[in-house]
Amino acid sequence: MMRNAKLFPYAFLPRGLAAAALCALLGACAVGPDYQRPALDMGAAYKEGQGEVEGWKPARPQDEADRGEWWRVYDDATLDGLVARLNASNQTIAQAEANYRQALGLVRGARAGFFPTVSAGAGMTRAGSGSGQGGSSSASGSTVSNQYSLTGSVSWEVDLWGRVRRSVESSEASAAASLADLGATRLSAQAALVQSYLQLRVLDEQKRLLDATVAAYEKSLQLTQNRYAVGVAGQADVAVARTQLESTRAQSIDLDWQRGQLEHAIAVLMGQAPSQFSLPPTVFALRLPQIPVGLPSELLERRPDVAAAERRAAAANAQIGVAQAAWFPSLILSADGGFRNGQFAELLTAPARFWSLGPALAMTIFDGGARAAQVEQARASYDAQAAAYRQAALIGLREVEDYLIQLRVMENEQVVQRRALESARESLRLIQNQYKAGLVDYLSVAVVDATALSSERNALSLLGNRLTASVNLIVALGGGWDGRSPAVAQASADKQAPAAGAAPTQP
Repeated sequence: MMRNAKLFPYAFLPRGLAAAALCALLGACAVGPDYQRPALDMGAAYKEGQGEVEGWKPARPQDEADRGEWWRVYDDATLDGLVARLNASNQTIAQAEANYRQALGLVRGARAGFFPTVSAGAGMTRAGSGSGQGGSSSASGSTVSNQYSLTGSVSWEVDLWGRVRRSVESSEASAAASLADLGATRLSAQAALVQSYLQLRVLDEQKRLLDATVAAYEKSLQLTQNRYAVGVAGQADVAVARTQLESTRAQSIDLDWQRGQLEHAIAVLMGQAPSQFSLPPTVFALRLPQIPVGLPSELLERRPDVAAAERRAAAANAQIGVAQAAWFPSLILSADGGFRNGQFAELLTAPARFWSLGPALAMTIFDGGARAAQVEQARASYDAQAAAYRQAALIGLREVEDYLIQLRVMENEQVVQRRALESARESLRLIQNQYKAGLVDYLSVAVVDATALSSERNALSLLGNRLTASVNLIVALGGGWDGRSPAVAQASADKQAPAAGAAPTQP
């Protein structure tokens, strides 16, 4: 007997403890494939990046990582305040946050499957029958009886095959995807506000340019009218000067509705009615930030939409195990007990007591292929989510490459545009001197003046496009970078030369 006890140490355990040990042993297994992140070749460096990036490393999603206050690289206190209000009051972010809390509730609901269900009840019934049914009769010839009950029950389905664990795994992955969706929504809203703000400031600068040009053209028209009055200039010169003035004034007015729409967009992004928000013009002092690009593999760590797609693939993989668990029998342990008596005063007595307990094993023998279809559906769903994850990562890579080449080309374009602007200013200065000397008519001045004004506006538009592209690149990279503090990021931004302002056209 001692030798048998050594070989079978559980032989002398109490039956309940042995059963619990057996359940724990069986519960250690979970059917279905364990999740492996879908493979994807991200490359060692960006094609449009500046040179090869060393230090390649495998990436792992960090969708919960803090992306930092990335908008501070633009060094604008007004913008910082607007984004802070957006983070607190944007309704799209609030909706995504509520969806995340809903996903957490689903996780708690799935975890409840690990625990038994306990219920209790109390009742009272009064029944009667005619004297023909037998039993004691009342004076009216009918039988009346009372029944009082106080019951309780416990039911627990043992997670033998990991159905509950796979369900929890799936719901936790879905909640992580919802959290990543929240990060993507917040990042998208922040980017929309920053871009709207930058475009508004560029419009303010264009408005300042056009208003200064209108003032200069008013002086030119007055000068031309004076020259016409003394017979030095013709009436055609006056008409050309007036046309030039009114056309430029119309361009200045046209900017008002564009600026108004940007103001409205900013107000809604902050969760505010457009009628309650206004943003006065200010001095143009925006800078183009330096943006460290890093490795392509880091894109998987920083982009919340990529992380969300990867977590949904993990959730779909866990659902395969849930579907496969239906092939195996389920074990339910249940117990019922309580008191039942026809006399309320004797309800809580030993004779009125009853109880029952026992396991129940159930298994579906034939279902017409329903379980096989569910497993097939779960596998197909995983394949779809894995493909969606790879596609999200590839789209992220494409976006980074797009904005890298856009910024590089625009930088070269701005160098050329700056030379064109300087030449236009010099041509305008020369033609104005010739007009004052009576060597050319005002139409020649107007043509060169229009070219100079167009160059000024093109320079501002190009700067606005570069600022917008910089925001797009930051978003494509997933927001903040390198875990640096705003002060360090600002120090990097300060290395960039201030954007070239646009001088107004002077007569």
